[in-house]
Amino acid sequence: MMMGVIGRKGVLRFIALLFAISALPLVVQRAGAQTLPTPSMSGPLQVPSTLTFNAGPLGKVNIGGVVSGIGFVQGNWIPGDQSSHWDLSNGQVFIEKNTGWWQFYLQAGAYNLPALGVPFLSTVNTVNDFYGVFPQGYLKLAPNPKGNFSILIGALPTLIGAEYTFDFENMNIERGLLWNQENAVNRGVQINDSIGHLSGSISWNDGFYSNRYTWLTGTVSYAFNSANTLAFVGGGNLGHTAFTTLRTPVQNNGQIYNVLYTYSHESWVINPYFQYTNVPTDAKIGITHGAATRGGALLVTYNFKHHMSMAGRAEYISSTGNLAESAVNLLYGPGSSAWSVTLTPAFIDHGFFVRGEFSLVQARNMTPGAGFGPLGLNRTQPRGLVEAGFMF
Repeated sequence: MMMGVIGRKGVLRFIALLFAISALPLVVQRAGAQTLPTPSMSGPLQVPSTLTFNAGPLGKVNIGGVVSGIGFVQGNWIPGDQSSHWDLSNGQVFIEKNTGWWQFYLQAGAYNLPALGVPFLSTVNTVNDFYGVFPQGYLKLAPNPKGNFSILIGALPTLIGAEYTFDFENMNIERGLLWNQENAVNRGVQINDSIGHLSGSISWNDGFYSNRYTWLTGTVSYAFNSANTLAFVGGGNLGHTAFTTLRTPVQNNGQIYNVLYTYSHESWVINPYFQYTNVPTDAKIGITHGAATRGGALLVTYNFKHHMSMAGRAEYISSTGNLAESAVNLLYGPGSSAWSVTLTPAFIDHGFFVRGEFSLVQARNMTPGAGFGPLGLNRTQPRGLVEAGFMF
């Protein structure tokens, strides 16, 4: 892919381009600016007012973006990883047309996907090994632009889970242990609609980016009022995928279900959710004994005055099976479990932000060699991170 060719010099050129683009709203702000509805964000970061311009036959088009860098230190790293890292965490541009009966969204650039309990992957390798330099983009058909019915076609953000794919979209810098069981970007078709307080979506897609269109996912949510929402999400593979890669793990052959509650009012965002996943036995593709996971997480953000906020996450996840029966490994060995805590203070001033983070993961009932440290025998892994950048 392109990132494998351009390397770090190409990343630096891309950052320079983003800086140039970010200056445009300062020049043509009066031409019309608004906040992008996409990408979705749980806060505390938000895309500020962005440039709106007339793109001829395309109509009015909005543009925004994010540039940020990340650095962290960690304990009990595994072989092949390191005690510390620094890298570009985001260098992305968002282009969107959100008016008329046909609309589109395009997200392009470099990104990193830091997550708890797994080794760090450089930004260049992340782009190469996951979703390329155009990770998300789709055509949106809205027969009645003032209505709620729409059809999306392309590389779509998943309906699964409470945490989004890219770190700037989330309360925390790293995604959690439950997120590690979920898919992130689906290629396929999605239908959305809503009636009153009830809304829903259904999608036919390729699951964990498998390029095999055998997954069906859906979500139904009910908004009790402007502050309280309850959602049910489910999905699974109706076929078989006999291969695994970094972006298409064994979980691609399973099912996943969520129950999510969201409270968002004034300074508080509170989001607890429960998750169940299952990878069934399928000897034809090498899964001699299936396994399941059960987990729960609580995500909380409080926004203080003077541009400060604090986000936290606590979660627990367990898996079934055992080593003797050669059950599929979904965590730190068959039958293992883990918990984590994460704290993320942030300073945000208009488009500029700086975030710190401390996280701790502890594995239990792990298979020797599948844990942390040089021999995979350590149960815990602490990390300290800092991320700084700006959104435009």
